[in-house]
Parts: sequence; structure tokens; C-alpha cells
Amino acid sequence: MLCRTIVTCIFLPGIGLAEPASDNPKFDVVDQTLIYDTDRAKASIDQEIVVEDLDVFLDLLREHDGITTVQLNSTGGSIWAGREIARVVMDFELDTRVEGECSSSCTQIFLGGASRVLARGAKLGFHQSSWSSDSIKTYYENWREDEGWDTPYDFGSWLYKDTQSEVYKGLTFMISRGVDPEFAIETIRLRNTMWFPTRSELRAAGVLVD
Repeated sequence: MLCRTIVTCIFLPGIGLAEPASDNPKFDVVDQTLIYDTDRAKASIDQEIVVEDLDVFLDLLREHDGITTVQLNSTGGSIWAGREIARVVMDFELDTRVEGECSSSCTQIFLGGASRVLARGAKLGFHQSSWSSDSIKTYYENWREDEGWDTPYDFGSWLYKDTQSEVYKGLTFMISRGVDPEFAIETIRLRNTMWFPTRSELRAAGVLVD
């Protein structure tokens, strides 16, 4: 596994009041829009995209069959969860919109949208995936017996292959969603900070789709 860690929502006048969509504070339903805002989680540790959000997301779509748009605000979280939520967005043929920040694994969800809109003043952030040394150590110790890694070198060999597989998945997904390959490659450039492309760059690369 490559990376274990990798929207604030603005209500527009006239679209109605939010109704409590679930017990999870990250979610709300306003008219035909499902709002997914990880900043709303009460505990800071929960203020990211997590695996448990997938079931809540899917249940809300099934309960509210009139939803057409997903509004995002998140700085990221689980890569796997982001991909799975993106898959659901595509399956329901939903549009996506960012009203704040959508970075890291959140961008995968955004790219799942048929129409992809970035509100004025909002931003999309990309970065190369990473995995801390402590997390790598913990993962190795937890899974070495199940995976048959007799030595750290066996684990290193698996990790090398898995890293390439994860990078391939990420790039092919972006390209399949109409993103320019050169832009997709640029998103995994090694940087010390998050990369926030300009609106014109996002539009030219096919990230934003009206």
C-alpha cells in the first residue's frame, strides 16, 4: 500500500437549508446536492477521507435519489477510500463541485464527476504520495507473516512493485477522466508543498469540465 494519508462548505443563497443527512457531521443534503465536508468532523483525527465514509456516502445517494451533484471540501485522506468514492460518483453519473479546498485524495473524487466545477476562490491541490518510515515499519510488522515476508528485503521488493502499481493506477485514472497526460505526470512531481494549479491550467488540462 502506498500512502495511508494522502471540503469548508459555502451555502449559496436561495438553495435552501441543509437537512441533517446522517449522524456523520461530514455529510449534508441540500436540495439536489450531497455535501461532503471532512472539516466538519468533530475530532481532528476524523477530519479526512476515511474508509468508513464510503458506506455513508453510498447510503445517502440511495436514500436521496434526486441528488445530481457532490460538493467537496477536504484536504484528503485515504487513497483507497478516495478511489472508491470516485467510483460511486461515476456510477451514479454525478457532477462534482468544490467550494473551498479539495486536495490529495479528494481530487480523485472530484475527477469522478461528469461536470467538474471549481467555485471562484476555491482550489485543487495535488502532491506526490508518501509513506512515513514509522508507518512502513508498522505495516511490515503487522503483515509480514500473512504476506510471507521473511526479511525486510522481501518487504522492500514487494513495496517497490506496489509503488509502481499505485502510481500507474493514479495516472491511468486521471487520463481516463480526460486529463491531459502531461498534466497528470506533473501532479506526481516531487515537491515540498502542495501544488495548486491555476484555474487556466486546470481548464486547459481537462480537469475542469462544464
